[in-house]
Amino acid sequence: MNEYMSIRSLLRSEDTGINVQTAGWVRTFRSNRFIALNDGSTIHNIQVVVDFEKMDEALLKKITTGACIAVSGKLVPSQGAGQDVEIQAESLIVLGESQAEKYPLQPKKHSLEFLREIAHLRPRTNTFGAVLRVRHALSYAIHQYFNAHGFYWMHTPIITGSDAEGAGEMFNVSVLDKQNPPKDEKGNIDYSQDFFGKETNLTVSGQLEAELGALALSKVYTFGPTFRAENSNTARHLAEFWMIEPEVAFNDLEDNMDLAEDFLKKVIAYALDHCADDIAFLEKRLKDEEKSKPQNQRSDQSLVEKLKFVVENDFKRLSYTEAIEVLKRSKPNKKKKFQYLINEWGADLQSEHEKYLVQHFGTPVILFDYPANIKAFYMRANDDGKTVRAMDILFPGIGEIVGGSQREERYEVLKQKMADFNVDEEELWWYLETRLFGTCVHSGFGLGFERLVQFVTGMGNIRDVIPFPRTPGSAEF
Repeated sequence: MNEYMSIRSLLRSEDTGINVQTAGWVRTFRSNRFIALNDGSTIHNIQVVVDFEKMDEALLKKITTGACIAVSGKLVPSQGAGQDVEIQAESLIVLGESQAEKYPLQPKKHSLEFLREIAHLRPRTNTFGAVLRVRHALSYAIHQYFNAHGFYWMHTPIITGSDAEGAGEMFNVSVLDKQNPPKDEKGNIDYSQDFFGKETNLTVSGQLEAELGALALSKVYTFGPTFRAENSNTARHLAEFWMIEPEVAFNDLEDNMDLAEDFLKKVIAYALDHCADDIAFLEKRLKDEEKSKPQNQRSDQSLVEKLKFVVENDFKRLSYTEAIEVLKRSKPNKKKKFQYLINEWGADLQSEHEKYLVQHFGTPVILFDYPANIKAFYMRANDDGKTVRAMDILFPGIGEIVGGSQREERYEVLKQKMADFNVDEEELWWYLETRLFGTCVHSGFGLGFERLVQFVTGMGNIRDVIPFPRTPGSAEF
């Protein structure tokens, strides 16, 4: 273990007059005397005061923005505004120089678009340091929540032979010769000669395998990377993202909704409690950003207010059928302000509809019992013959954040649904077979982790809440 103290711990120290050692990256160096130093442990810099008359001039010239330095000195009460303590430097070592004329992160405001081009350096900015610390805190809170509630973390396959969603938008995994792959009698690529002896892809979801775990361990969850080969260049989509998917034996849809609501409240509350400084910084950044927007596009809640709003309010629960009636009678629908007008039952709700429902009820919303034909094959059929036990959770500002359902546990019904959805029964024989050996009611949901981080940080683009975003045409870094 090195002897450097984190800047976070130094700024919180109640002891002064003590000798300390720390290290970090130079944000600014003013008047050849005041260094603003940051090591990533906190949004705040610590001020290092240098007696330039006692320091070697050649050494001082190396202290440029971006340089990595180690400092030894006394922690003393600060004489200046903005900090309680500072370090009076007694010795200083430049661990890594920074070429000042080439360093792209000068002390000025940079656009998020520019920072995406230098993703290898953007964690050193205040914004991305804050986002990554919040991301870590949320990750920790998720594992803590499930562990405290008796769940087991299940590592589901990243390489898979099945398409859990039935969407077909998957990245192929193959070691066959790209220029001259082997062909079968019909002229198709012969995947029997491939590494796994069949066609395989990167996973779009660990749900189906997690269901197998729940039917043995009762409570499991996944938390890992998933992939979608969807050519969507939007602020809401990534080709590689992380998913949280709990699956619980003996839980029906009502239990599933209870779990999802409690889970979201607890992990967001954890971030509010443990990331106050970072969230306060991100809140100010969001306010400044919204000043350039028209009044009708600005949020009526600050970031902290929005987070507390979710934590402190019961979610409104209503069926899809009830939601359709609300939307049909709404002003935006009557005045044709919706891009997608709601005219009849069975419509697939869009983001604009979801955001309206949250605004209309003044609380997060859980919709349930969706039309069967717009939901996946594995969702339990209701007795009405036209809806399934699905549920989505809608949040202010972003719309859907969670999607889940009670799973179809009945063998014959599931078999028929697979046929109706053209899901290959031979491919998912193992999934179907669990309905023959000790089947039971079970439920689960999926939460896109980056969507959650986006909500908690207030960042407008999903590419800015993951360290190295993977999007169409971009796999840099």
